[in-house]
Amino acid sequence: MLKIAFIGAGSTIFAKNVLGDCMMTPALAEAHIALHDIDLQRLKESETMLQNLNRNNGNKATIIAYADRREALKGATYVVNAITAGAFEPYIRGDHEIPRKYGLKQTYADTLGIGGLFRGLRTAGPMLEFARDMEELCPDAWFLNYTNPMAILTGALLRGSGIKAVGLCHSVQVCAKELLEGLGMSADNVRWRIAGINHQAWLLDITRNGEDLYPEIKRRAAARPGPHDDMVRYEIMNAFGCYVTESSMHGAEYVPYFIKNAYPELLERYNVPTENYKGWGNSREEYWEKVMSELVNNAEIAHTRTHEYASYIMEAMETNVPFKIAGNVLNTGGLISNLPEEACVEVPCLVDGSGVTPTRFGALPPQLAALNRTNINMQLLAVEAILTGKREHVYHAALLDPHTSAELPIDRIKALVDEMIEANGSMLPAFK
Repeated sequence: MLKIAFIGAGSTIFAKNVLGDCMMTPALAEAHIALHDIDLQRLKESETMLQNLNRNNGNKATIIAYADRREALKGATYVVNAITAGAFEPYIRGDHEIPRKYGLKQTYADTLGIGGLFRGLRTAGPMLEFARDMEELCPDAWFLNYTNPMAILTGALLRGSGIKAVGLCHSVQVCAKELLEGLGMSADNVRWRIAGINHQAWLLDITRNGEDLYPEIKRRAAARPGPHDDMVRYEIMNAFGCYVTESSMHGAEYVPYFIKNAYPELLERYNVPTENYKGWGNSREEYWEKVMSELVNNAEIAHTRTHEYASYIMEAMETNVPFKIAGNVLNTGGLISNLPEEACVEVPCLVDGSGVTPTRFGALPPQLAALNRTNINMQLLAVEAILTGKREHVYHAALLDPHTSAELPIDRIKALVDEMIEANGSMLPAFK
């Protein structure tokens, strides 16, 4: 029987999107859906929501919530991962506020920077435990990872286990559309190529009916009045030649140009907020109120298939009808020839009955590969820390982070790392 295990099922809205998509897909509609989360209340709420959705779709699927992760994974065909390791209090707040004491401001702190590093260190342990369980209980299953920091975690999983895995993000699907719509241009009949690393992949070319749209894009971007949400991306496009996939708020903390203590006016100039995290606790309460009223307690709940990749990947594998995705995979064999082979890259991949097959993309323009490498350096040392348990590699990752190294001297970076390890306590037993 086709079995889809969802780890981190307490993320109710995301569980609805991914598993609702599966229920709407004929090749997947009769699957055994196994839900697991360590928060048993959230797990029960997601189960209630999905049972209602399943009933309204003809009761084709079998949905069971499991407190025991191993039971959820046993015999799985696909495993979807959407966990968060560490609650807002004290961990995610600490990812922001401890670095601020040292003069480091961040935006999301979930991909790069000190916050991204420690989120990765916290999360990798549980994910590698999942992989060990999968090697025993469902060795042929595909692991679909949606958890950030994507490159660090997917890289650690692929290098530190024997399971089949791919990292998934939706920034590539929406990149060209968001760019064009922000400039008042139609996205109809547009073709594009994107490659790089997660959250810093590059829109290398974009055409309509063979016409290069970049000259008009750049003309309109230069004339667009601010403030607006794309100002960092436009500046990067102006300086490096191509538009980047992830948002300005994310991208501002992956490079050393926009959040600088010596130039505080840059935050206003480029519309970069660095204190949004202070409201995340309250927004989570509002989120759960919405979840309960619109999803969990809504007996008439319905669903329309979304653009999330998971169901399309499973459908392509089950039917052997090919589907193209942007996947995060190891750069084995030089898929992107001017990035390191051990890096986790984001490239077009073909999915069919044989699995996920990455495409050999070739070389990025040299300036774009160089900028990617500044992020990859930190990611690779984070993976070394995860796989070896060596505290020295945590220091190395922090010392190589673009924003951190641009602002702080070596001794302050090491002191910051020490304080972060202490604050994360039992979440990071290997580095104590």
